[in-house]
Amino acid sequence: MRAQKKSARRSRVVVVGAGFAGIAAATTLARVNVDVTVIDRRNYHLFQPLLYQVATAALSPADIAWPIRGILSKQDNARVELGRVVGVDRQSRHVLLADGRRIPYDFLILATGARHAYFGHDDWAVAAPGLKKIDDATLIHQRVLLALERAEIEMDPRVQRSLLTFVVIGAGPTGVEMAGAIAELTRTALSCDFRQINPSLAQVVLVEAGARVLPSFSPSLSKRAFKALEALGVQVLLGLPVTQCDDTGVEVGGMRISARTIVWAAGVAASPAAKWLGVSADRNGRVMVSKDLSVDGDPNIFAIGDTALAIADSGKPYPGIAPVAKQMGVYVGQLIARRIRGKHRGEVPEFRYRDVGNLATIGRKAAVAEFGRLKLWGFPAWLLWAMAHVYFLIGARNRIVVSLNWIWNYVTLERGARLITGATEEGPEAEALDAITAAPPPRQPRAA
Repeated sequence: MRAQKKSARRSRVVVVGAGFAGIAAATTLARVNVDVTVIDRRNYHLFQPLLYQVATAALSPADIAWPIRGILSKQDNARVELGRVVGVDRQSRHVLLADGRRIPYDFLILATGARHAYFGHDDWAVAAPGLKKIDDATLIHQRVLLALERAEIEMDPRVQRSLLTFVVIGAGPTGVEMAGAIAELTRTALSCDFRQINPSLAQVVLVEAGARVLPSFSPSLSKRAFKALEALGVQVLLGLPVTQCDDTGVEVGGMRISARTIVWAAGVAASPAAKWLGVSADRNGRVMVSKDLSVDGDPNIFAIGDTALAIADSGKPYPGIAPVAKQMGVYVGQLIARRIRGKHRGEVPEFRYRDVGNLATIGRKAAVAEFGRLKLWGFPAWLLWAMAHVYFLIGARNRIVVSLNWIWNYVTLERGARLITGATEEGPEAEALDAITAAPPPRQPRAA
């Protein structure tokens, strides 16, 4: 067992969260004379941009995740603690865990990510799961595939149509990619794998309260994405917020859409980090930070990634995307390193995001990409999207497996991860799935 080098004089850096921001911060400190402790409630780092492919049976969960200990195994000054953080004692400088442990720190980096936000309708979460973790992806995966299986044996055309209607709420990158992937899955699966289902009944509906899809892209690329979605058979409803959502469908703009599979991609909220610290936060729960990403009133505590509300020179908050999170992690790691080495804090420039572009895929050979004034769409953008995502995956095994999967899917139109696991077993999850896919009670005839 490898002995870990420790010294009473070494500063203790605690990183809460092993997402893009947290891992970037921890690895940046690899050659610095500090002891790094990474705390996460899960033992793996997840490549969230490809979660939708797990949800739509294109990839398996192990293809886009990697053990945190494996990532940091060669970093002698780093250790990993599995646990759920419930608070921070700023007076004694300890991170508080749910099991009673107290982890001391000299520098604290909060990179706790985000969760789903239902804008005051948390009861919608049961019917419309979001997509932030592997459990979410596997649940949606089960619901999509189980809906197809139930539709195959359903004799009532009305119920069958409901089972074959899939609603995605929110037309940002996650929503657009999810809607396109479900449309491709149903088009290929219904035509090849099933015998009784009428492919014309399959319908994917993308609902967006705003005026266009992919609002973070230029209007011209949003229009191209809209057309690509329509070419896949996706019905796009713009400017119509969802007013009701339950296990039988949604209400949009006064009309009822009967659907048994609903995916939430409309909003996120930060973790409770601001409450742990007792500091100001915006309405989404993000911690307000200074130009160097430190928390006001404490230069040794930093919030990064989706946890932070960092304002760019334009006056707008930095977007909650992976490149921003990674650059924040590197920046804070370098800032701590300079301070440990005795360099004045004022010598470190304030954080500025270096825009590396914006990418989103709609489906096979269809994507949009934006790099400043350079705009790409169609197959060139799709190829660039695929290369970029493979490059940023952690682990050579994952890069190889994902690349081979995509090549196979592209050539054969097959998806190899179409297994329904856990959905037919007993327990609360099975009951929830049964409730969503079961036929509604028969309507009572009106009195004469």
